[in-house]
Amino acid sequence: MTAVAVGAFVSTYEVTILDSKYAALAGVLHETTVLPSAGARLAFKATAYCKGITTASGVPVQSGVAAADPELLPVGSVVQLDSLPARYNGIYTVLDTGPSVQGRLLDLYMWSCNEALEFGRQSLRLTVLRLGWNPRSTTPSLLDRIFKRPEGPDPAVLPSRPLSQAASGN
Repeated sequence: MTAVAVGAFVSTYEVTILDSKYAALAGVLHETTVLPSAGARLAFKATAYCKGITTASGVPVQSGVAAADPELLPVGSVVQLDSLPARYNGIYTVLDTGPSVQGRLLDLYMWSCNEALEFGRQSLRLTVLRLGWNPRSTTPSLLDRIFKRPEGPDPAVLPSRPLSQAASGN
């Protein structure tokens, strides 16, 4: 009887370990492939830049400004970084784009070019707080999450992505 109990325990343990590996793999795959939406936690790469006077949105460059691929994070998006060294963590607003900022790359503005070179390229996880300029495209509040509103397009809500992409349904 003891041998049967040990066998059942070992087989249950092995199944749990395999399930955890697949669940972790599914989580990583989700973070690296899903399109950004308000509240999403995503895996990106980060670099830094130090040149320029104004951003693509017309705002002067300053700390807290980031450049991103407008297909993924449109100008006006707000993201929270929390997996970088402490001095770079915080809330950034995507106000710039660039020809070399493609895909899952976030380019953070730094005043010092030496600091930007030292920063290099780092992996990070970010949380999308707002997607684009639309104030209704923000992370749902606690009450919104508890009392979920019915899904479906609200005709009064502006699209969070550029109109060309919103019209095509992507």
